Amino acid sequence: MPNSKTLFVASFLALAIAASASAQMPPQQPDSKAFKIGSLDLVSLHDAQFVLPNDGKVFGVGHSPEEIGEVLKAAGAPTDAVTLSVDALLVKAPKRVILIDTGVGGALQQSLAQAGTKPEEVTDILITHSHPDHMGGLVKDGKLAFPKATIRMSSAEWAFARKNAQLANIVKVIDGNVKTFKPGATVVPQITSVSLKGHTPGHVGYEIVSGKGKLLDIGDTVHSSIISLVKPEWLVGFDNDEKGGEKNRIDTLKKLAKDNELVFTPHFPFPGVGRIAADGDHFSWEPSVPAAK
Repeated sequence: MPNSKTLFVASFLALAIAASASAQMPPQQPDSKAFKIGSLDLVSLHDAQFVLPNDGKVFGVGHSPEEIGEVLKAAGAPTDAVTLSVDALLVKAPKRVILIDTGVGGALQQSLAQAGTKPEEVTDILITHSHPDHMGGLVKDGKLAFPKATIRMSSAEWAFARKNAQLANIVKVIDGNVKTFKPGATVVPQITSVSLKGHTPGHVGYEIVSGKGKLLDIGDTVHSSIISLVKPEWLVGFDNDEKGGEKNRIDTLKKLAKDNELVFTPHFPFPGVGRIAADGDHFSWEPSVPAAK
């Protein structure tokens, strides 16, 4: 059975997304941004965004809203709330059309159409983790939203998803289309899974390599482009293992800053492509989208 922490995370995400889709946010607008990694064509796809109150329950657990507000203010952002984008990544390979995460099922289908891709053309869906803002778009009108796709996630994450009552309707629809792997495995040609522990039991990223080009989708290693980088040591309520999430966040950010590797961050401002830079005792975000041709 899911523990109280698991249920809190899933419930809070569901409530936050529902709220942002109604009174707090305008109707979600589709958007897409194409670029290349080596010979591969990639497209960042916008699905939704949601607003979380600055109440110390998610970002900066254990810190006051006033303290969190000072970090937001220093970056020129509103101090009463944190806005997160919800995006997915499309990879067009010679014999495959790969989608990494599916958002909540907001504007994803329209964004996919902008990218010139039909749902039935998607051959593989790679899930970083099973929170509803990453796999909610797998199902549409009670059916598979991508009817010909194999859904791939780590074995630990699929086991975690199957125990989560919040995901029962999604699990029922996708069961039979899921193939699992061990973190570190090459899940499809040119894309290797990377263990990123702490957020959920089987949370992974995906490293995409083509020639000399490389990009790492880091999933929910980070959330806010401000707080996650300025205060990576602050605990995050979304993390199933808050201390494990903190360690993974700091270790991953240090490595990315050292290697100057291109990353995709699904919750940073769209299109969520850029690099992590060291900035004194913390980090900063440098948006950088490669050319499409």
